[in-house]
Amino acid sequence: MGKKVNEKSEKPKEKKKLRVQKHPLCHEEKKNFRHGNDVRPRIVKSRFVKFPRYVQLQRQKRILMKRLKCPPAIAQFFDPLEKDDCKKIFTILQKYAPQTRKEKAERLKKEAEAQVKGQKQKDGKKPIYLKCGLNHITYLVEQKRAKLVLIAADVDPIETVVFLPSLCKSMDIPYAIVPSKAALGQLVHKKTTTCVALTDFKESAGELEMICKKYKEKFTGPPAHSRKPEKGFKAIQKANMEERAKEKQSKK
Repeated sequence: MGKKVNEKSEKPKEKKKLRVQKHPLCHEEKKNFRHGNDVRPRIVKSRFVKFPRYVQLQRQKRILMKRLKCPPAIAQFFDPLEKDDCKKIFTILQKYAPQTRKEKAERLKKEAEAQVKGQKQKDGKKPIYLKCGLNHITYLVEQKRAKLVLIAADVDPIETVVFLPSLCKSMDIPYAIVPSKAALGQLVHKKTTTCVALTDFKESAGELEMICKKYKEKFTGPPAHSRKPEKGFKAIQKANMEERAKEKQSKK
């Protein structure tokens, strides 16, 4: 006869769990998913991310510029050239793009070699290119050497460029306000530039003269009006509620 297996001996002995009394302040609380409390696990958390300080300042400034009343000198920068007009002028001005350092060095080297050989140069003058830089362009406008000036609208601070349109008007020089300083910078092989000027029309001169007449009518014509402030979301809601209340009273 086989031996009887003891069932009790085979089962592992269960360890008794020790109950530790926790401090009353250390108890886990259930998560509260109501407004202003814990974030729900399935929700997109990108809107809860804190933006950097410079982004907050950009957005606050943008709202302030909408809410505050702007004088005519600043209001004209909110009405720049349209996209189609910008495209036309930029395609023409790409022909007047200045030389790079390498191209300039090669040109000067060729001129020097021609002088050594005793060959006559075609023109002693420099080639016509776009001029950039605020101080340089103000000098060209004051001397009435500039024939067309383009000013960027998104310059920060705007006070650096505010005087330039009135200066162009007083000197009777056609100017235009362009929406992007980065687009102007590309014409001059730079990241950004506040303004750009042409001293003479050589290539596609007829088109440029027509554009100058158009800009004179738009920008140099009637004086710019001040920009009225825009209402915020809360102000619009408040005005709508007041209108509804007035309608209810009139019906009674």
